[in-house]
Amino acid sequence: MAKKVTPKTATKPKVAKAKAAPASPKGKTFTLEETLSQLKSLGNASVRAQNAKGGAWGAGAGDNQFGVKRGDIRKLADKIKTNHELALSLWKTGNVDAQQLATLLIDVKLLSSAELEQMVKSISFTWVADWLHSYVVKEHADKETLRKKWLTSKDRWTARSGWQLTAGRVAKSPDGLDLEALLGRIEQEMATAMPEVQWTMNACLAEIGIHFPKLRKRAIAIGDELGLYRDYPCSKGCTSPFAPIWINEMVKRQG
Repeated sequence: MAKKVTPKTATKPKVAKAKAAPASPKGKTFTLEETLSQLKSLGNASVRAQNAKGGAWGAGAGDNQFGVKRGDIRKLADKIKTNHELALSLWKTGNVDAQQLATLLIDVKLLSSAELEQMVKSISFTWVADWLHSYVVKEHADKETLRKKWLTSKDRWTARSGWQLTAGRVAKSPDGLDLEALLGRIEQEMATAMPEVQWTMNACLAEIGIHFPKLRKRAIAIGDELGLYRDYPCSKGCTSPFAPIWINEMVKRQG
């Protein structure tokens, strides 16, 4: 689910090595039908099964998918290049592979904040949410206005993105943020939030604990009390998304 505001362990299970996208004539203009056909030809049953599983981070994919490896999607995007109209058409299909490809083709400057919000609300799969965030949302000129709006949203996907944007601000540009208030909201709301929202609220909690020593003890205490991801399975050499472990490990690495 592109770099996320999650620890290394928080990434979804890896899939097989990507293969080359079908060759296309140089300078070719891709149509929606041709692009979908290429995506379909790259489909993989094991990827479809993996996509459908979901996890602690949120929803898995439904039936509207081909099961294309992420590396193959990137290779196809490299062939097509930026194509805003095609990207919007791909997004409207609701196919998760097409939507992931769309995030790599969109011209963010041509996307209004209203269009972006509608795209976020239409998400059905966490990988799509994370790609849209990484390649479109956090690059949008109105991201701060949307961040403030989405932090109070009842929609799981806009709320997820709002907390994801906030976690990014905590880590990189925290001036003007009320960190105490954010901790208060996390303490009161995270336990009952939707899984998709919990994931990025937890990231925000961890970022506060990592970057602000005066608030570290409280952030760790909140994470410990809530216990979210305490038993999350971790691969060897990876860091747990359980906030107390995550915070302490990142602080240790800072020296």
